Amino acid sequence: MNGRIEKLKTYLQQTPADCFLNHALALEYIKEGDEATARTHFEINLANDPAYVATYYHLGKLLERAGENEKALKIYEQGMAQAKAAKDNHSYSELQGAYEELAY
Repeated sequence: MNGRIEKLKTYLQQTPADCFLNHALALEYIKEGDEATARTHFEINLANDPAYVATYYHLGKLLERAGENEKALKIYEQGMAQAKAAKDNHSYSELQGAYEELAY
């Protein structure tokens, strides 16, 4: 297992609900090819803080790769709503683009 994963897991023991750490760990698991574990960490973020906008794009893409297109579309929609509420136009545009690419 790579050293970054071990380091992030150590940090998460101290603050398990930290969205940034869970997100970073999920991305590391994707790099390692362990998308099931990555998905778990993205889902932890959604449960802990639905306003953590960064989670939606990456979880949506993961769901797309798994062939779960309907779930991916719902995640993109939820992410767009969160990005709009946060006035995060950049994230909104990215999520909208991913949504439209998949939906049409």
